[in-house]
Amino acid sequence: MGLMDEIRARLVDEAGVAFVDTNGKILGTVLANTSGKGAQSITSEFEIMRGDVVRILYDATKDDVEYVFNKTVGKFEQDDKNVLAHFSDGTSDTFNILVGADGQGSRIRKAIEPANAPDPYRKLGIHMAYYFIPREEGDSNIRRTYQASQGRMIFRRTHNSTETQVYLILKDDSPEVSSIHRGSVEQQKEFWTQRFRGAGWQTERFLEGMKTTENFYSQEVVQVQTTTWHKGRVVLLGDAAYCPSPFSGMGTTLGFIGAYVLAGEIQKNPENLSLAFENYDKVLRPFVDEVQNIKLGLIRWAIPDTQLGVTILQWIAWFVCLLRIPYLISRFSSEEKAGWPLPKYPALKVSK
Repeated sequence: MGLMDEIRARLVDEAGVAFVDTNGKILGTVLANTSGKGAQSITSEFEIMRGDVVRILYDATKDDVEYVFNKTVGKFEQDDKNVLAHFSDGTSDTFNILVGADGQGSRIRKAIEPANAPDPYRKLGIHMAYYFIPREEGDSNIRRTYQASQGRMIFRRTHNSTETQVYLILKDDSPEVSSIHRGSVEQQKEFWTQRFRGAGWQTERFLEGMKTTENFYSQEVVQVQTTTWHKGRVVLLGDAAYCPSPFSGMGTTLGFIGAYVLAGEIQKNPENLSLAFENYDKVLRPFVDEVQNIKLGLIRWAIPDTQLGVTILQWIAWFVCLLRIPYLISRFSSEEKAGWPLPKYPALKVSK
């Protein structure tokens, strides 16, 4: 799409990741691999904010695509020729295709799944809150990672001169915690405050900043695994069909590649959408399966329940960083997915 220069111009200046203890003392640092060769470290040279990606895509396509904001598809009906979509503002319109790219909680996916379909969520027993707070002088371009006991972990990273990002991560398998994400923002903030109060390091600063932040997100970390990606003229894309979870490090990549494959197959079979959607599934699903094959045991182990577990993990982090062991470091990162051949669709308008 000719967007690489734009993307490079907006990359986050994240030079590496430092592991800290409860007092903020750095135990070890892993620097980003900026050589352009080999596996990435636990931070990538291509870190970019979601909002920046959205802006780049919007600016590149706004002259060719009609964007409509502040309304969603409430329900729809379809026949052999069209899809009639009913929107949240009470209006309706007819389309040739409906693409459900409405995230891991997709209502469109629920509408096309068979009545007896199994639960599409592979729950990882992990929850995450993400928000911005004001940047302070000590917030450098080295991301900080802090493990507390009781299944708690915190990331702090900075992407511009005024804001710092905070990630609160909690390991908990209980249905009660899963239900908190359906509550109000105020209820969610209160939950995270109660679970992280007294956790150490800069937790009190982070919790205080959470009270007034406007950019706050709370979600259960899941993977979406469903055999139904399409029905009639309705097709799923991105997290709605195959969310790999943030721990894969491949969610954005998978969304881009999925859109490319879907567009390519529709272009090849514009008069036979059934075949186009079947080929989309056939071509892409092997890559989805590969991306979703995350090391869940290792991820959960890295979020200790006990103080002893925290101490052991801190010693391991110190040892790995001290000896600069690339292989062990890369075990904590999203590995390069180089074994899947990207299909070619010459007729698509795609810049190199």
